[in-house]
Amino acid sequence: MKGTLINTVAIILGTGIGLLLGDRYPEKVKETVMSGLGLVTCIIGIKMALETANILYPLAGVALGGIVGELIDIDSWVNKLGSYLERKFAGKGSKAESAPDGSLPSQGKFAKGFVTASLLFCVGPMAIIGGIQDGLTGDYSTLAAKSAIDAFTSIAFASSLGVGVGFSCIPVFLYQGAITLGAGLLSQIMSLEMVAEMTAVGGLLLFAIGMGLLELKEIRVANLLPGVIITPLLYYLISIKLL
Repeated sequence: MKGTLINTVAIILGTGIGLLLGDRYPEKVKETVMSGLGLVTCIIGIKMALETANILYPLAGVALGGIVGELIDIDSWVNKLGSYLERKFAGKGSKAESAPDGSLPSQGKFAKGFVTASLLFCVGPMAIIGGIQDGLTGDYSTLAAKSAIDAFTSIAFASSLGVGVGFSCIPVFLYQGAITLGAGLLSQIMSLEMVAEMTAVGGLLLFAIGMGLLELKEIRVANLLPGVIITPLLYYLISIKLL
């Protein structure tokens, strides 16, 4: 769990630095930084997506995952959690403004920071591979490298999106911690090919996040998350000729 603990602390420290610097940044600089992060996120997503050996696996996984995600409405639950944390910790000044009908928009600034950072920090091969590596061998070098990346990303995100970015350390801790603790079981189930297809779907979701950061298209990425699980499962079932 050392790697996950380091990652959690890195996000908190990065957020703290970003909040301290945030008010000193001109709005144009913040917009440019966020656009740059959006471009980098898209490139990382594309690179990860190209890990697939057969595009039909992520295609089917994302399609089925989207159906499951919409039926469960994961995006709504995640936004409700973000809004709850916003009411509890962000203070009145950072709450989302009410819509004309009196309802709150789907994402305030706090919730957007929480959701965007949580998805960005949790979705990706480094979280999965690093968690397994830490759990099986105690080697947390991969997660240490991820922590450095997340820290710098937190600084940039927090300067624009606020304290909600820091609360993403909670799902990161739970998600990566669960992978580390369950590494023994995962190592018996997940082949390298399954990890590659999972990585490809994660890349597609990262690309979707990048499009949102660039304000090109807002996609309910959280509702596509089941695809991360469904895709390697499909690969496994087809490999043993059950599908």
